[in-house]
Amino acid sequence: MSPSRKENQPPRVLLLSERNIYDPLVWRCSFAEFETILEQIEAVDVVAPRRKPWFVNGKRLALRLGENFKTPLNPAMAPGIEPVTLSKDYDVFFTVVEGASELLHINAVKGWKDHCKTSICFLVEFYIKDIPTYKSCMEVLAQFDHVLYMFVGREPFEKRFKSQGRYVPAGIDTLRYCPYPNPPQRSIDVLSIGRRAEKTHQTLLRMAREEGIFYVHDTIDSLRAYSVEQHRRMMTDMAKRTRYFLVNPGKFNKPEETGGQSEFGYRYFEGAAPGAIMIGDVPRNNQEFTKIFHWEDAVIKLDLENEDIAPVIKELNSQPERQRRIRRNNMVQCLLHHDWAYRWESILDMVGLAPLPALLQRKEALRKRAEMVEETLMEPSRATGQ
Repeated sequence: MSPSRKENQPPRVLLLSERNIYDPLVWRCSFAEFETILEQIEAVDVVAPRRKPWFVNGKRLALRLGENFKTPLNPAMAPGIEPVTLSKDYDVFFTVVEGASELLHINAVKGWKDHCKTSICFLVEFYIKDIPTYKSCMEVLAQFDHVLYMFVGREPFEKRFKSQGRYVPAGIDTLRYCPYPNPPQRSIDVLSIGRRAEKTHQTLLRMAREEGIFYVHDTIDSLRAYSVEQHRRMMTDMAKRTRYFLVNPGKFNKPEETGGQSEFGYRYFEGAAPGAIMIGDVPRNNQEFTKIFHWEDAVIKLDLENEDIAPVIKELNSQPERQRRIRRNNMVQCLLHHDWAYRWESILDMVGLAPLPALLQRKEALRKRAEMVEETLMEPSRATGQ
């Protein structure tokens, strides 16, 4: 168990982290970032148990048994995970669960309900069609006082569980992603990360050959990073240097895996926070996305699987003032509303805890950075007082 960085404040939050259980997969970067910020702004103890040699087979067996038998909270149902014994009491037990099967790992923390006044699970990704497959995991989820969902298709959960459910979107380390005060040149014309639409990809490859644009895209199909931190740093550095950033809803090309849910994760924040211009599709019938990315041109909407991106880029290239406005709005909105600090503040408010000084200091730093961006990228008419 690692101690809080706030030495003058007794730890009031117990964070269960998956950091030592899984390989450094790239899609875990955003929530590793959340944990890092949480340790900076909160009085937190971190428990990060390690996996045992039989982890994979034990997990598979536990999930199969869980489809047919009740599996109450029991350390034995945390297959292949080192058990954790608590010796202190906390106001909050908090964990980020990126996949439903990870809920079984919570059983490794002995007596977490007895040692914590309230419990919160942040469930990142889940598709309703998979509920029958994860019966035992759903039983663990039902033990939490609060469940935070990062997806809009959550009604079946809220009807099934007594836990208080609430939607909480992804966030981002906006201070790290913001290119100011020393913005580098935007030398990458188009950046594509992760899943891509083949029609758009082929168009951009042609533009790279014939027109000389700098198109950066994945060239290997792998989710494992040498280091989560190094991968995140490279991603941040590229995004700060990017003009156009391609975006799509989660698993947009795998409808058989989503059951029709159209969700979004952190990719849109990774494009907006550094001031790139996002081009692509947005989630269908997703009211939360509309609330969050509400400003004009937050995403230049384009069906990347069917529509031609070339004329869109050429039109934007001819509109420097529009580009300036988009970049400014994207950065300022993220700095003022979408840093992980704001997400944590809303969670504290939910359970009736006041933010610590470190969180308030971060919010002030975010406000000042937003002012800097506003002043630097203000419209010419405002700059001249017209």
